Amino acid sequence: MPRSVSPLRPSLRSKATNHHSPHRLPHRIASLVGAACLFAAAAPQVHAQSTLLESVKQNPALAQSLCQQFRQLNAQGISATSKASIASLASSRGLSPLDAEVLATYVIGLHCSTVF
Repeated sequence: MPRSVSPLRPSLRSKATNHHSPHRLPHRIASLVGAACLFAAAAPQVHAQSTLLESVKQNPALAQSLCQQFRQLNAQGISATSKASIASLASSRGLSPLDAEVLATYVIGLHCSTVF
């Protein structure tokens, strides 16, 4: 049987949970502005990484060349994802360290999974 609310009993929904309260407007605006700033800051980086990965996808010879370099590093006991390795890749390809790390991880994962 449904339970009715007596007219003397306050509503279960208080003003504090009202999402349309004018007191929450500055907080909501600040949240939206913050989210927009994060998106704007991340969009160029994501696009750059997407372009970089697409270039490897379209050029398997580049991926194989990188795999060979990574195997040579491994033969010397150096991980292809070590800081020194990533710095070298970034320098030789004109990439940021983050882009070089993404590139190395992508190439290793798709083209040379035995590389460490």
